[in-house]
Amino acid sequence: MPEKYHFECVDCKAEYPGDKVIYLCPACEASNKPGLPPGGVLKTVYPYERIRSMNQGSELFAKLQHENFLQLLPLKKLNSWPGLRIGDTPLYKVNPSAEFHDFEIYLKDDSQNPTFSFKDRASALVSAWARENGIHTLIAASTGNAGSSLAGICASQGQRALIVVPAAAPLAKLTQILMYGAILVPVKGTYDDAFELSIQISKKYGFYNRNTAYNPLTIEGKKTVSFELFQQLDQRIPDRIFIPVGDGVIFSGVCKGFEDLLKLGIIDRMPVLVAVQAEGSSNLINNLTSNPFVSKPSKTIADSISVDIPGCFHMTVKYLEQYHGETVAVSDQEILQASLQLSRSTGIFSEPAAVAAFAGMLKYRDQGLFPSGSKNVVLLTGSGLKDLSAVQSSIHIPDPVEPDISSVEMIIKKHFSHES
Repeated sequence: MPEKYHFECVDCKAEYPGDKVIYLCPACEASNKPGLPPGGVLKTVYPYERIRSMNQGSELFAKLQHENFLQLLPLKKLNSWPGLRIGDTPLYKVNPSAEFHDFEIYLKDDSQNPTFSFKDRASALVSAWARENGIHTLIAASTGNAGSSLAGICASQGQRALIVVPAAAPLAKLTQILMYGAILVPVKGTYDDAFELSIQISKKYGFYNRNTAYNPLTIEGKKTVSFELFQQLDQRIPDRIFIPVGDGVIFSGVCKGFEDLLKLGIIDRMPVLVAVQAEGSSNLINNLTSNPFVSKPSKTIADSISVDIPGCFHMTVKYLEQYHGETVAVSDQEILQASLQLSRSTGIFSEPAAVAAFAGMLKYRDQGLFPSGSKNVVLLTGSGLKDLSAVQSSIHIPDPVEPDISSVEMIIKKHFSHES
């Protein structure tokens, strides 16, 4: 039987079979240096011509969709997936207003995944692959979301999870990890320190590592959102997609999903993907033309995209160049303002890292960069309940009042004085 998929190094183009545990390209990994983005990230390649020969265009997409895209995933069986509902998250169209009157904005709310973040897409695929290959213990480094995601998915699959996190990770995310029964290892350091420690643990004990980019299946899991968007938009390509970026894996995953459809002839063009970073953690977009790579310590309220050394730097840069992607940086203040606007105008409360994408979209709007009639998607990757402390400066919880109507009258007059 011909192979279902193989891996290809994005740097040296070496190929590796897809039926064994492999992380980075061994040849390129040997040349990696501390303080620099890793070389050797692997891309998953499918027999596109063989798949394409089955049907054409919309008929092919319908066939792939009917099989839950199994032919474009590194799995043997659909029942390897966790029993939880992963993906199939809502896409909301923002109501036309004075702010969005001549172009369309859609919000893809991935906080509706089981552990309330986009990371469930990657965790589910990694867990399913481990299940098919008899692996029972998985490990991940995380600022919180990937860790709580892997912990929850493993709990649903009867697998063990060990999560390495910076000690400063938000309490809500640490709570999730422990509630799911995972082993939590807080470290005195950054996400990058946790990442390196998790790799050392994985190599010593043989635990299957879920780290983003380091494990090529994380990119494959995240690309599933592209298939959903194409389906939810009635098989039309959006003009732009705004994506929050830390290490670059979500960006690469979204791009890989549409690239798969392009190679199959299902679509004839790529959407413009916009990489949005927090100004305080913009090591990826700041180094697009830098040589050598220069990393600055990250400092932002958007902890989920706070990364000093982007693990998927090289793949993301290649995708940005190949498909003419765009970049934008937003300040923490812009993120906080966007968080209030998003919550109060749409009813969606997202964490700061997700709101960064919305803030990037608002920046485009303010600069008049949206063509009339264009369709634009904002990828919202996590729930605001993940990090309540980040938005406390934007709100005020009122002092308690006596439980009688007279005590409430001043509040009513203050907030409803403009209404008849």
